[in-house]
Order: sequence, then structure tokens, then C-alpha cells
Amino acid sequence: MSAWSAGIDIGGTTTHVVLVDESGRIRAHASALTPARDGGEAIMARALDLVEELVHEHRPGLAAVGVGTTGVVDTDRGRVLIVSDSFRGWAGFDIPGAVHDRLGLPTLVHNDVNAFMAGEMAAGAGRRHRNALGIMLGTGVGGALWLDGRLFPGPHGAAGEIGHMPGFGGLLCTCGAHGHLETLASGPSISKAYLRRTRRRLTSAEVAAHAHDADEAARAVFEEAGDALGRAIIMATALTDVDAVIIGGGVSAAWPLFSPALFAALDHEPPVRGTAPVIVPTELGKLAVAVGAASLAGLATAA
Repeated sequence: MSAWSAGIDIGGTTTHVVLVDESGRIRAHASALTPARDGGEAIMARALDLVEELVHEHRPGLAAVGVGTTGVVDTDRGRVLIVSDSFRGWAGFDIPGAVHDRLGLPTLVHNDVNAFMAGEMAAGAGRRHRNALGIMLGTGVGGALWLDGRLFPGPHGAAGEIGHMPGFGGLLCTCGAHGHLETLASGPSISKAYLRRTRRRLTSAEVAAHAHDADEAARAVFEEAGDALGRAIIMATALTDVDAVIIGGGVSAAWPLFSPALFAALDHEPPVRGTAPVIVPTELGKLAVAVGAASLAGLATAA
């Protein structure tokens, strides 16, 4: 019987689950609302219910489970160290223990940005590259590095964290510092920028809808975000010399709105090496984190 891997993406709103075969192909997927306020047991029970439903339907031989989750993750222990206050009872929860009790399988836990990167490199926009930077634009701005064909977390787990690169004005960042990229390019920052311009409080998706309807204030907000991303990519490329940059997360759905300003920034001041990296949006979309979690778990089991 074929040995597949299961991937779980624990998001603040939605949990996505995939089954991935040995070639990295998605064979099945399902999703449900995340009971983020009900504690770790409820969060994992919901996710594992989805896994069991897919296994019952497709009857693969599962070799491992990968979990990608928001927050700061201790990969060695398989636990979340720090997470936003939208979750209750998630920090410190024994994720591998919960999986073992239900499925009896080994489990690898990564933060969602690293899992996103692994998914895109295995089966998405980065599969033709060995060196890439991944950027997730969502509640925050996260980043991950893939170097010489593998995830490079760095000695302290913070490699590629482009969202907290300084030099982008003076607005207060969620981390308490000022002028980070996240203050211009995250979903909440786009909402705040539109509020400052119009005194209207909208979500970033609503701001995008207004921009598509020729709202000049909304378009200006996305142009500012795109310009900031372009400048950040120039700096990151100077340090890492990556071949590609892959942009995902919820805000990436507004790619047509911010990408022209991003490319204009690169044209205005191209990387010192003379050529810009390939810059592309996610191909796996909302399933990227789950696919990457499954891929990383499968690789760890095979090693």
C-alpha cells in the first residue's frame, strides 16, 4: 500500500488538511473552521477528524503527519511557544502527542511560513528553483528562506523574516518597533492605511474590492504596499542572491493591485547583481501550508 503523508494547516479562522502522495501530488483535501478559542484539544480534534475522514475515504497507508501553524514554533518539541491572543490553550500544547494518541504516527510541526515555503518549493511556484525567498502577506508579513534545495531556518529560526526589516517609515509595528515592512504590507496595515486616507474602516479584502472599482485611495494604499515590497526584495536579494521570490497569504489575492508598483521599484533600483529574481504569486493558494507540512513530514520520515 502506498505511503502518503497528511498535512494540517492550523489557521486562526480555518483548518485545512491534505493527503499528499510520494510524488508530492495532492490526492485529497478538506477544511473546517478552527475552534481557536476552545483550546488545544479541540483544535487538534477538529483537524484529526478531517484527517480520519479523508483516510477512511481514500484508504492510503499514512507514514507521517505534518502540522503548519501560526505562531513561534519549537520544531524539536513540536509545540507552539508564542501565538496571538485569538487562540486559547494552543501555546505549549503537545501536538505530536495528540496525533500519536489518535493515529499512532510521527509528527513534525513547523510555523506556517516555513510550511508555506516548503509546499511551494515541492509542488507550487518554486518547484523549478533551488534558492528562493517566500513572503506571506496576511495578518502579519512573514518570510522564509529556501537555500540549496532545502529550508534554511537560520541558527535562531528567524532567517527570511522580511516582515520586520526596518526602513519603511515610522509607523508602529505589531512587534513594538517602528517602520517595519509589516506596517505597510500586511492585511491590517492596508486597512489602517485606507482608514487614515478616508476615515472609512474596511478589511483589506474590502479595500481591494474598492481598488478594483477605481477607488483612488484604495489603489494608492496597494501601490504603497507594492513599492515597499519591491524595496524589501531588493535588499533581501542583495543579501541572499536567491533566484525566486514567492508571495502568498491572503493579501496575495490582490496581486494585480500591488505587483505593478513592486516591479516598478525593482526597475527603478535593480539588485546589485544586475538581474532581479523571478517574482511570482503562490500556485497552491490556501493549501500551500498544509502541502508543505506534509512534504516536510514525509522527508523527515524518509531520512
